[in-house]
Amino acid sequence: MRAITIREFGAPEVLVEAERPDPQPAAGELLIRVAASGVNRPDVLQRKGAYAPPAGASDLPGLEVAGEIVGGDAGELEAAGFRLGDRICALVAGGGYAEKCIAPIAQCLPVPSGWSDVEAATLPETFFTVWSNVFDRGALRAGETLLVQGGSSGIGVTAIQLAKAMGAHVIVTAGSDAKCAACVDLGADHAINYRTGDFVAQVKRLTAGRGVHVILDMVAGDYVSRELSCLADDGRLVIIAVQGGTKSEFNAGDVLRRRLTITGSTLRPRPVAFKAAIARSLREKVWPLLEAGRIRPVIDRVFNAADAAMAHALMESSQHVGKIVLRWESA
Repeated sequence: MRAITIREFGAPEVLVEAERPDPQPAAGELLIRVAASGVNRPDVLQRKGAYAPPAGASDLPGLEVAGEIVGGDAGELEAAGFRLGDRICALVAGGGYAEKCIAPIAQCLPVPSGWSDVEAATLPETFFTVWSNVFDRGALRAGETLLVQGGSSGIGVTAIQLAKAMGAHVIVTAGSDAKCAACVDLGADHAINYRTGDFVAQVKRLTAGRGVHVILDMVAGDYVSRELSCLADDGRLVIIAVQGGTKSEFNAGDVLRRRLTITGSTLRPRPVAFKAAIARSLREKVWPLLEAGRIRPVIDRVFNAADAAMAHALMESSQHVGKIVLRWESA
């Protein structure tokens, strides 16, 4: 099979096409002929040598794919409600930048009715991440307010639409007026251009001083202390990336007095059973929304897989709104 490999750690140009043996599914896994692969920030970190694959995972980048089931134990597939030839999307721990990819059956979901493979490839990484962190860890409920840092990212556009579909209010930050407008078009109640305004002051103004109930943060660093001041009493700050650095200083007394929660998680190294539970929740609560058109795909650009370096360059430029996808011409 053709695959996109990391020749050495470095700039986007280290992504090169190569031939690799077809992977072989083990018990509890299936084989996918990949039509499209989602591009995510962790792929960029892996390319730079800053995010190694978990033990036993493929060394190829790529955490989400969509395509056709072409291998796996028939009994296991049937037990999961699948069969050979079904179109699915899957969350994987690596190996997504390839014409064929293995995935745990429990981490696979059907391509939603009316969605293309390219559109479905945008779902697993962001939807698993947002569900686990906003609704499980952050316990966002209908009527509460969510603040999303980086509302125009793949995670951001997913969080906006999911939170609104679940009855929450949404405030986002983004780096330009155009990105703010795109977020409002997706359903955000308010969008703050963090380059031209103080998001802390704006959040307090928009909430009449009460603050928000949950914050989804991809920055960390010196954002943490500012974000805590944006939280309502009993608020929850959920950190899922550290683009602003790993060290933060904050007033622990304020955390005590106002019963604030600071939490976070990474998804890639978690066991299959944990991800399977998220998949079941998505199948039950979110997939009907996708098929009803209440949540729509947001794709900035689709690249041929051979142009993965260009896709990574776009990701690092932060000029995109929504997802970036690789398409396999052989699919």
